[in-house]
Amino acid sequence: MYEILLKNITRRIALTNEEIELFTGLLTTKKLKRRQFLVQEGEFNKYSAFVTSGCLRSYTVDKNGFEHVLQFAPQDWWIADIASFLHNLPGTLFIDAIWESEVILIQRSGIEKLYQTIPQFERYFRILAENALVTYQRRLMDNLSLTARERYDHFCGSYPSLIETLPQKQVAAYIGVTPEFLSKMLNSGTGRKGSSGKELNAD
Repeated sequence: MYEILLKNITRRIALTNEEIELFTGLLTTKKLKRRQFLVQEGEFNKYSAFVTSGCLRSYTVDKNGFEHVLQFAPQDWWIADIASFLHNLPGTLFIDAIWESEVILIQRSGIEKLYQTIPQFERYFRILAENALVTYQRRLMDNLSLTARERYDHFCGSYPSLIETLPQKQVAAYIGVTPEFLSKMLNSGTGRKGSSGKELNAD
């Protein structure tokens, strides 16, 4: 049940069988239908989620109703509204499933218990936090300085497993353009298509 998560963890830290048993005792699993919310804006994000199948996304909706995707979380990725999760504040993000998905959940109190009983987990979650910080900083710089084509190329590098499977409108919401602009860009040959040369899904 937890094999994918345990492989993710043991790439970074070593655990004994007893520590694995303690850790897995703090976890729960949840299945999400397509477009089902894990958490919505204004709710308290009580869990950090590890994706074992499917794909989730976090996003905001502006005053004009346009979605802006902050992160995709395919299999083997973590996702949460970090500010809400860490500081027990009402969330500012929507997190939902793009397709039918399954996640493993852990509460903030569970992570605190891990820090006290299995100190190696501080290293594990510190590595995750550092990687996330680098990713968000790079994303901010990309949005400030790169063209739409360059942002699309960076998306392909960040999410190679999703290039041919994500709906085109989701990719557009991530790189900050309209679906129509992205379609014209791809059709004109100024942006990459999928790794096999196929068009991205339109829906």
